[in-house]
Order: sequence, then structure tokens, then C-alpha cells
Amino acid sequence: MAQAPLSPHQIMIRKLQSIFTLTSEEEQALLSLPIQTKDLEANQDIARVGDQPNHCCLIVEGFTCVHKISAEGKRQIIALHVPGDIPDLQSLHLQVLDINITSITRCKLGFIKHSDMHQLCEQYPRLTAAFWRETLVHASIFREWLLNIGRREAYARIAHLLCEILLRLKAVGLTEEKTFHMPMTQAEMADATGMTPVHVNRVYQALRADGLISTEKSQMTLPDWNKIQQAGEFDPLYLHIKKQATS
Repeated sequence: MAQAPLSPHQIMIRKLQSIFTLTSEEEQALLSLPIQTKDLEANQDIARVGDQPNHCCLIVEGFTCVHKISAEGKRQIIALHVPGDIPDLQSLHLQVLDINITSITRCKLGFIKHSDMHQLCEQYPRLTAAFWRETLVHASIFREWLLNIGRREAYARIAHLLCEILLRLKAVGLTEEKTFHMPMTQAEMADATGMTPVHVNRVYQALRADGLISTEKSQMTLPDWNKIQQAGEFDPLYLHIKKQATS
């Protein structure tokens, strides 16, 4: 399932186009935006609570997560970010970060200075609306995660998250049919769903037995989209993607 890597500008445009209609002039403005790239290994901090960044971070390749740490040192993953996402977009308007952002896999990141982002939005007001919509979509995803962790059973919880990851990756062209790169460990899935790694493993076994998932190395396939949607009580409305990836 090898694909030619996308440039930072291409992946950002793909993501915004999945939730907002850009004009050719706006796309050209985004292509001209200065972006400094950096490669990062897995399990490395990108930003921490209390940081005051002067840039935004675009995920170009790989997975990252937003998490909080309890007083006892337990981690709760509260958001997952895939290529095209800007996990710290809030830093444009909130001076101090209240979240930790960490790489889950090896990543390529694109850093965009706040000053360049502000200038871009001043010159192209509709791009302000596009980034604002991006922020609202992430808030919608957060609300769904709250329901997922708080009220769904373990089997549905995992099924729901897998459905979400598939559609978010498909929105930026990073899937092949119903197969996608799924590098999260069972421990990371546990931190994202409020479960233990042992419980996640049991749910994975049950999903395999029911024919709802198949895995090969880091590739995940959802063979029966309708059944896994039903199992996860999954309605993609909250993702607000213009063209849904179903069938």
C-alpha cells in the first residue's frame, strides 16, 4: 500500500478540502505558506503543558496524540491526530498550552510561525473560517470521545475508534479500500479508550473472531463496514467530512 509522500502543503490542503471548499486562490496562498519540517522519533514530546509556542505544528506523516497526566502519573489520551491535522491550532489565540502533544510513531512535522498564520488569515478571511471549522471539528470529535469512553461497552468503544481512524485517514487519501496503517499499540489504544491493555487485547480477539477486523503487521482492515459501524454505534456525522468514505 505504498504511496508517494505528500508535501506539508499538499496534506494540509487535502485536510482542509475535506471539511471546507477552498478556492484556487486560497490553495495557492496555502502553497506559499512558509513551513519548516522536522523528523521526530516515536514517543517524543512535541509540546507540553505550560509551553508558549510561537508556531503551529502540522502533522505531515505519522500519528500523534494529545494527552493529560493524572497526579498518579496515569496517562489519558484525549485526542488522536493523523496527517493533515494541526493539534495545537489553539496556540494561535491561547498563549499557554494546557495539553501535552506526543508522537505515537515516527513523524514528519511541519512548523508554521504564528506570525505567518496571522498574516495569511488577514489576507484571506475565508481561510480564517477554514481553520475555525477545523477547530470546531476537533471539538466535535472530543465530544464523541467523551461519550465513547463514558457510556459505550468495550467492544463498541474499540470498534468506534477504528471506524473513526479509517474515515479520517481516507479523507486525506491515506487508505486503500478498507485497509489503513494502524501503528497504535494496545497500550496506546488502552490509554485512548479508558481500558487496560489486556482488555484491549481481548476485544481485538473478539473483533477478529467476528470477522470485523483483520491485521497484518501494522495494517488494519475492516472487512465488513456495515457490521463494524453497527458494532461501534458509529455515525460519521460528528466528523463533518464533506465526502464520506462508506461502502
